[in-house]
Amino acid sequence: MSDPEALSTLPLAGRVALVTGASRGIGHAIALELAKAGAHVVALARTQGALEALDDAIKNVGGVATLVPLDITDFEALDRLGAALHERWGKLDVFVGNAGVLGPLTPIAHCDPKAWDNVIAVNVTANYRLIRSLDLLLRTSDAGRVALLSSGAGHRADFRPYWGPYAISKSAVDSLVRTYAAETVNLTPIKIMAVNPGPLRTRMRAAAMPGEDPDTLKTPEDLAPKILELCLPTWTETGKLYDFPTDRVMSFQAPVRDDSEDKT
Repeated sequence: MSDPEALSTLPLAGRVALVTGASRGIGHAIALELAKAGAHVVALARTQGALEALDDAIKNVGGVATLVPLDITDFEALDRLGAALHERWGKLDVFVGNAGVLGPLTPIAHCDPKAWDNVIAVNVTANYRLIRSLDLLLRTSDAGRVALLSSGAGHRADFRPYWGPYAISKSAVDSLVRTYAAETVNLTPIKIMAVNPGPLRTRMRAAAMPGEDPDTLKTPEDLAPKILELCLPTWTETGKLYDFPTDRVMSFQAPVRDDSEDKT
């Protein structure tokens, strides 16, 4: 894969991809998959050692990475990241917003305010701040692609009790996707998708479901090739949800109607 001619034939050759939460689990698998496809991966996570392990894995498949050890709730640093990417590449082709936290599983009225603020900061505000920081870079690309990790907890019809902060944050991520898609469709080449990974063999899943047999679950490595598809220049959908458990692209349901609309 070190052959320049071979590299140039890869689907993301010459493209730059930012992945958050890249040090382990889903983010690690996505970063490696994008690198295999030829992208220069900008890997963001808090842990330097885990990022270095990812860098080794990317080098082993002939890829290239830039490591960004950063707390995703350092919002001013996210602003500086956009400026740094502009100075180095002048564009960004792919942004995968994977970083997320589960937060407390507790009655909403019992949720500690600091825990609430942290879930919203990591799962929602960081993605908004990154879109704010990266928007011009994504518009500069001839095929800007964005994938934000959502969850069935945020849009399932039968909301689970005690999952309040997490479910609410993922509902907000879905709205963020739909809003950014509506603002960029037909005006830019940007395509943005929400992704429901479903139950996977990750630390977060183990924390949420400690009695579950992890061997019954699919892995982040199973999901990664599907997210790669959303990041390719050939991807055409925007403002929708890719549901990994069913391997389908779904449209979000329309808002609940006011019955008075039918009484005119």
